[in-house]
Amino acid sequence: MNAIVALCHFCELHGPRTLFCTEVLHSPLPQGAGSGDISGQNEQAEEEEGGIQMSSRIRSHSPAEGASADSSSPGPKKSDMCEGCRSLAGGHPGYVSHDKETSIKYVSHQHPNHPQLFSIVRQACVRSLSCEVCPGREGPIFFGDEQHGFVFSHTFFIKDSLARGFQRWYSIITIMMDRIYLINSWPFLLGKIRGIIDELQGKALKVFEAEQFGCPQRAQRMNTAFTPFLHQRNGNAARSLTSLTNDENLWACLHTSFAWLLKACGSRLTEKLLEGAPTEDTLVQMEKLADLKEESEGWDGSEEEEKPSSQPDVVEGQELSKCSPETSLMPDCNSWNVAHRRLSVFRSLRHMRQVLGASAFRMLAWHVLMGNQVIWKARDVDLVQSAFDVLRTMLPIGCVRIIPYSDQYEEAYRCNFLGLSPHVQIPPHILSSEFAVLVEVRAATRSSLYPTLFDDEQSLNKYEFVVTSGSPVAADRVGPTILNKIEAALTNQNLSVDVVDQCLVCLKEEWMNKVKVLFKFTKVDSRPKEDTQKLLSILGAAEEDNVKLLKFWMTGLSKTYKSHLMSTVRSPTSSESRN
Repeated sequence: MNAIVALCHFCELHGPRTLFCTEVLHSPLPQGAGSGDISGQNEQAEEEEGGIQMSSRIRSHSPAEGASADSSSPGPKKSDMCEGCRSLAGGHPGYVSHDKETSIKYVSHQHPNHPQLFSIVRQACVRSLSCEVCPGREGPIFFGDEQHGFVFSHTFFIKDSLARGFQRWYSIITIMMDRIYLINSWPFLLGKIRGIIDELQGKALKVFEAEQFGCPQRAQRMNTAFTPFLHQRNGNAARSLTSLTNDENLWACLHTSFAWLLKACGSRLTEKLLEGAPTEDTLVQMEKLADLKEESEGWDGSEEEEKPSSQPDVVEGQELSKCSPETSLMPDCNSWNVAHRRLSVFRSLRHMRQVLGASAFRMLAWHVLMGNQVIWKARDVDLVQSAFDVLRTMLPIGCVRIIPYSDQYEEAYRCNFLGLSPHVQIPPHILSSEFAVLVEVRAATRSSLYPTLFDDEQSLNKYEFVVTSGSPVAADRVGPTILNKIEAALTNQNLSVDVVDQCLVCLKEEWMNKVKVLFKFTKVDSRPKEDTQKLLSILGAAEEDNVKLLKFWMTGLSKTYKSHLMSTVRSPTSSESRN
């Protein structure tokens, strides 16, 4: 988060002054900031807290950092400062913290190094302690503009037995150029800054009570002869904040608090860029979630007991678990997601292709894309679920119907991904059908395995995979265009697994757009077959396999999209426009 947090003080002799500020540096430290570490300090240790490496080492003095006697420094001259206006001693360069996660440095000193930043902080300091105050003078307030930044300011008083009214006026300000972000961070900043203020006021109150007990100032002042106001003001220079709180490590503690505040405030809110309308997968997911919520409202204990256990509950893309309505919508309650938390057997499509072999994988992928039933027989339930988890990435969510594991065969209309135990008998007409593919996972010796699997840590080194179908895919068959593109991406070793995943997303969205056009053309407008063939040629999907794929993927269109098209066609305005 690009912001500055500063502690300010209203000095009765010199007016508003910036005591201590912490800023974020995304680039290397200023010249001289990273060199010349001196070891003459008492503490040279480094402690880590919240991902930030807090360094207590004090670097060699540089005129560009903190208060300096150099006339070119943006800070005030020493002659214009008293003990109450000064935080770090002369020659103290400030504090620096390194965030290992983001390579960001948090630097604290009395004044910002950059002249423009110094001017912005100076103006914010003056406004927070003069004109921009809330009723009662203590509390938070917001002000600023596009040119000088926007400020969150919290003013407060610190007890001082030697001050007029027995208190000094301070403020903690947060400055940034993003107005919306600062406003959204108001509750967070208010709570954390209020905590820092309470700690400072608590320390100062203890010192104040101790001094009042030893030498009551109120009675002494009432017994003192009257003196002119100006003379009293000149002799009433403010004490340093370290003296008021009796804390020699005050500035190091404030640096830690300010650095953490900047890091935490910057990481609590993130921006997401949403481009265009939601995808079909997003719409289908939203519809399924709504259906689950509606169904869960009607569930009760008696209904769940009456459900036959032999029929697994199946919805498109996931398995419903046997749990209470309140928890059935949570991911951890779903048995499918339990397998997700375990180590996946198949890591990716590329990994599955290496295990099955190129020809067997192409046959399996062809049946998946065509919407045919994919049957896996294995003893290892996790292996079957992992295989389905990988294969389903090739299809739109609306086209996925899974029964992860069953003790009996389920018809193709109920699921296109079916996991079976080895002893389940599959009907003969299914084994010989061209609309199904069977993957049998058998125990195997090392001699029957691929050389790439000779790895003791590989969980697949004890299996042999046999892929059969009533309609084997010939090697010279062209196949659907999307299958050829998927294989090209999988065989390209220059593409990482993450890049291949993004390629799959793009390919699915491309072909879903073609499905939308075909649905609108055939189902909504009811165009003749001749026009449909011309449209398929224009879409580059005139081949038989591509047509079958489009028809199957049409079943995965969201209800929202279909109803929107139908309502548009039936509306009077659309009819008039078409005429």
